[in-house]
Amino acid sequence: MAKAPKRRQRARGSVEELPSGALRVSVYAGIDPVTKRRHYLRETVPATTPKAAEEAERAIRRLQTQVDERRQPRTNASLSQLIERHLELAELDETTRRTYLGYVRSHIEPLIGQVEVGAVDADVLDSYYAELRRCRRHCDRRPVTEHRTKTPHECDARCRPHECRPLGSSTIRQIHFILSGAFRQAVRWKWVSVNPMPTGKPPSAPKPNPRPPTAAEAARILDEAFNDPAWGTFVWLAMVTGARRGELCGLRWSKVDLDHGTVVVDTSVAQNSRKKWLKDTKTHQHRRLTLDTETVTFLRKHRETCDDNAAKLKTTLGPDAFVFSLAPDNSEHLVPDSVSQRYSKLAARLDIDTHLHNLRHYSATELIAAGVDIRTVAGRLGHGGGGTTTLRVYTAFVSEADQRAATALFNRLPSRPDQVSERERIMRNPRAPYEAIAARLSTAIESGLLPEHTSLPPTKQLAERHAVSEGTIRRALGLLRAWNLLDDSRQTTGSQIPEHDVQMRRK
Repeated sequence: MAKAPKRRQRARGSVEELPSGALRVSVYAGIDPVTKRRHYLRETVPATTPKAAEEAERAIRRLQTQVDERRQPRTNASLSQLIERHLELAELDETTRRTYLGYVRSHIEPLIGQVEVGAVDADVLDSYYAELRRCRRHCDRRPVTEHRTKTPHECDARCRPHECRPLGSSTIRQIHFILSGAFRQAVRWKWVSVNPMPTGKPPSAPKPNPRPPTAAEAARILDEAFNDPAWGTFVWLAMVTGARRGELCGLRWSKVDLDHGTVVVDTSVAQNSRKKWLKDTKTHQHRRLTLDTETVTFLRKHRETCDDNAAKLKTTLGPDAFVFSLAPDNSEHLVPDSVSQRYSKLAARLDIDTHLHNLRHYSATELIAAGVDIRTVAGRLGHGGGGTTTLRVYTAFVSEADQRAATALFNRLPSRPDQVSERERIMRNPRAPYEAIAARLSTAIESGLLPEHTSLPPTKQLAERHAVSEGTIRRALGLLRAWNLLDDSRQTTGSQIPEHDVQMRRK
């Protein structure tokens, strides 16, 4: 029986000589899981390398080994399975968990969710981040229309051709943090031996740029808000405390001590679409804030109004009543999204480009401008890290306060010695030969040793007399002209002044 012809094995690597003489090694590594294109591992051997051909062969074998390790990982689990188990075990706040699940569903699973955990390396991560920066919809680069709704409809101007827009840098960084946490667990669980995430290059963190309203804009906002006293009190409290919107919505009267002028912030209202629930504060801190007398007055009036409204409807405020509520007995908290929308509409009526969270920035910047230390500002805002977050976000305003501090210190310093002019410095302590000659001639002119309208000797004669070059004499005469001690009015032609026409002049 005849043997079947032996199948020729496909070459897995190639060596190409570049115009510079260097050797470029390429090894086929399969299909890129993100772009679906052929993927190659490449390495360049410089032309100056001894035995470059042998080094290129070693590079081929090294890259082939990397490909084999990628195709035979220690586990067959996919990246989606790893992330799913990681998020199940991670201790995350409910709102953070929902945000992460949304990122996984929209940006991880469609692109690299089916990639095996052991096959993720720097090449896959770089390609993945490049795709996130290309289009947030992850389109296939074909023309398509973005419809205003998914239900049957007649297209109008709101249905437009799709335009690729990159995913925000902060969102990509959060996705990177999700993957990093998942791969740290994978190393602990022995799913992979090496964490590939440090080899990835996510975008750098965007520089914070808080844009609080100006003092004039804040005054206009308050004037408009106090058309409804309850709403005005809410906006005022947001300005003076710097509390988050959810913390103000969840504030109860039992946490407000009007006699001592304090308020305790320990609860927040979270919202995800139509679902709302009470939770701990963002940094899990319980903050006791001191209120000024004006704020206490506003809260007293607001409490009286709440009691009057409840009495008119034959009810009372319970011990757990919320400070701000639309219910007659204040038993229901405000909705954070609704509060933000109301504030945005107020700002739009005033033609001010701002949003509710900027009141938090306003409170911080005003405290810093008033000279309050960073730790105290961080404590009032509920920032973690002992003020690290506050310092990072409000660096520009800290610098401004630092400049004011430098000015204040300067005003308290003793007066400096009077600054002498350049001529006085030369007359007292000449540093060069031409300065010494100019000082001697100036003294002779002003003392009368060289009478007014007397012509100076020729430059050559002055050079021989002072044992210097003619150039040094010309520089000395230049100083005398600058000091208005030479009369050049008799010059008639050219830019050079004839030596016999240079005359002394009393200043």
